[in-house]
Amino acid sequence: MAKFKLDEIDHQILDMLIDNTRIPFTDIAKKLLISAGTVHVRVKKMEDAGIIKGSSLKLDYNKLGYSFIAYVGIFLQNTSQTKFVLERLNTIPYVTVAHITTGKFNIFCKLRAKNTQHAKEVIFKIDDIDGVYRTETMISLEESLNDKKRLMHDIFNRM
Repeated sequence: MAKFKLDEIDHQILDMLIDNTRIPFTDIAKKLLISAGTVHVRVKKMEDAGIIKGSSLKLDYNKLGYSFIAYVGIFLQNTSQTKFVLERLNTIPYVTVAHITTGKFNIFCKLRAKNTQHAKEVIFKIDDIDGVYRTETMISLEESLNDKKRLMHDIFNRM
């Protein structure tokens, strides 16, 4: 498959979609002075090229009662257990992100919990997974940076 080349209109469409994945194509079209059909075709091409991989919904976890965030580094008894442990982590809904990593940990994950007691219960579930040697937990005091746009703009400026 040939590499898909993004132009300035594509960049602007992506910029607006990152701000609000639910923005109507007609609103994008009005702002860019193009037709809604053009927006639709361009978004479809970016989806087909794998540049856009669906859209997501941003939730306010604080309002839902899950304001406690912790990061858990997982040490495995053996790296051959990685897939098994990841499958087990996937059954714990409070583990929202997991990465296979190099360095200190074999797996590094993010969890959301209601409070410290709930986080402790989740961490104990992780500790109880066969193959987990031990864990190391870091508590997030505040998410200070979560910005996809800065990277996107840097990527576009390098194209």
